[in-house]
Amino acid sequence: MSGCSGNCSSCAGSCSDGKKSPLLDIKQKLFVLSGKGGVGKSTVAASLAILLAKAGKKVGLLDVDFHGPSQPTLFGLKDVRLGGNEKGIVPAEKYGVKVVSIGLLVDDADAAVIWRGPAKIGVLKQLLDEVDWGELDYLVLDFPPGTGDEVLSACQMIPGEKRAVMVTTPQEVSLADCRKCVDFCRQVEVPVAGIVENMSYFVCPDCNGRHEIFRNGGGQKLAEANGLSVLARMPLSPDFLTACDSGKVAEGLTGALLEELTAAAEKIIADEK
Repeated sequence: MSGCSGNCSSCAGSCSDGKKSPLLDIKQKLFVLSGKGGVGKSTVAASLAILLAKAGKKVGLLDVDFHGPSQPTLFGLKDVRLGGNEKGIVPAEKYGVKVVSIGLLVDDADAAVIWRGPAKIGVLKQLLDEVDWGELDYLVLDFPPGTGDEVLSACQMIPGEKRAVMVTTPQEVSLADCRKCVDFCRQVEVPVAGIVENMSYFVCPDCNGRHEIFRNGGGQKLAEANGLSVLARMPLSPDFLTACDSGKVAEGLTGALLEELTAAAEKIIADEK
């Protein structure tokens, strides 16, 4: 496979073989980021992709977490392996979302991916240049935590409109890293669409009481300090987590969780340029 030269800001979306970048047929690229691992970034990425598709948008989802790809599990695609055509890799499709993940390309989904930075960036170039997405309204990218090789290279290589959704939990140990991620987006000139506060609260199924297990208001404080909006406050939902583990992420989108994330998707659509 031939890769992009890696400097699409100067080649205006043309790759090293002279072909037009398939990313130019995608109107919006939505980076789902967090400075902290374990905050639910992958479930937010999957949920937003599904709800954007339900809103009538053409949506793709690229899992860029090479060392811990979660999207095959969330979408129930762990046993699927991607094929190709003359245009490149053909995504899997479920819930109206086209899905590509390294977990759908390796022979053994449980084998560790042991790659240094240059190898990861080489694969990232191939995935950005050689997937047959077709025309999309949104490509949602699920990144590993932090501001390292993958997200920095994606910012440099992906042409066109890019926005970020920042995922955090309410406590300071998460917010401290997310502040760095917001600053990263500012430095690389990727606008932040807003903040998603995950695990914001828990509603007891017995007493129906609302409990803020991981403090409260951290996402709002992060948003206010950076002139951003809060897109959603996601409750901690055991039913949703069970659905995700079972490969039925869409079926788990119910109740307050569905309301919050639907509102987030609507805000993202409303802010389209």
